[in-house]
Amino acid sequence: MGVQFGSFDDICQTAALVICPLVGSTQGIEPSCYSRNVEISGRKEILMFFYLYAIIELLAFFLDSAIIPTANVSYPWFAAVYTGLVAGAYTCLLINGFVGFQFAEDGTPLSLWLLRISTLVVFGVSLFVSIATFKKIAGFDYAKPIGLWIIYILWPLVCTVVYVVSQLVLVFRTLEDRWPIGDIVFGAAFFTVAQVILFAFSVTICDAIKHYIDGLFFFTLCMLLSVMMVYKYWDSITREDLEFSVGSKATVWEVKDPLLAGGADYDEDSASNYTHGGPPASLVGGVSGKQLYQNGPGGRGYPPY
Repeated sequence: MGVQFGSFDDICQTAALVICPLVGSTQGIEPSCYSRNVEISGRKEILMFFYLYAIIELLAFFLDSAIIPTANVSYPWFAAVYTGLVAGAYTCLLINGFVGFQFAEDGTPLSLWLLRISTLVVFGVSLFVSIATFKKIAGFDYAKPIGLWIIYILWPLVCTVVYVVSQLVLVFRTLEDRWPIGDIVFGAAFFTVAQVILFAFSVTICDAIKHYIDGLFFFTLCMLLSVMMVYKYWDSITREDLEFSVGSKATVWEVKDPLLAGGADYDEDSASNYTHGGPPASLVGGVSGKQLYQNGPGGRGYPPY
């Protein structure tokens, strides 16, 4: 790589930096190769779970690191919101586990609003129980936090067990492809390891590493891997995105959303000129790997190898 002072041409052709789509020309500077992009699409039910997880981790960053000190008057409120989000996220995952059984057509208002309302109710109840326990309101007491224990410790465990069992039943009863079982097993294993590390070895880890980190660090890492396996499992039983598929997918769920199924109702706002003809689109905002590596004139072939 030859670097010229004041020029990003060679740099951006080698490394896909954030500023590369904004410099060099109106189209930006296209890297020679870069990783596949993350596309925020798919079923709204599972997408809501991932949004909740992202918010939880963002809030945990401020609480676990004491950026918001425990002595601060706002800490109990942030902790209560965090507890409510955790309970709501597990509720969302639980309901997602039953979406595959088609109790309601996924993507329809009935399915979406049932998920949203249930998650909101659990969030609200958990928020109230948490702050009432912290502040000794309405008969709750931080000296005997039974309600908080049920919400924070027992409820996530119940939701996880029910979700895992329901998905195993779903795979065995409706799918010919058995690859998704591996995703379920790995996800459950990461979740179990996370709990063991946090509740059994946290003090041991903290003492061994001279208090620099404790079991919460490895707990968070294992939970991230568990959530990643939830995504991998979801991807393996749906046909919206074949990019990361494993196995034959001989039997999969149908695409119920017309926006995902294609056709005349396709949302042109979310489409790209790279796939629909017309003038080349700017790289500002990113260009997906599928667009860059498209087959045909000017394309590099997709997927990249």
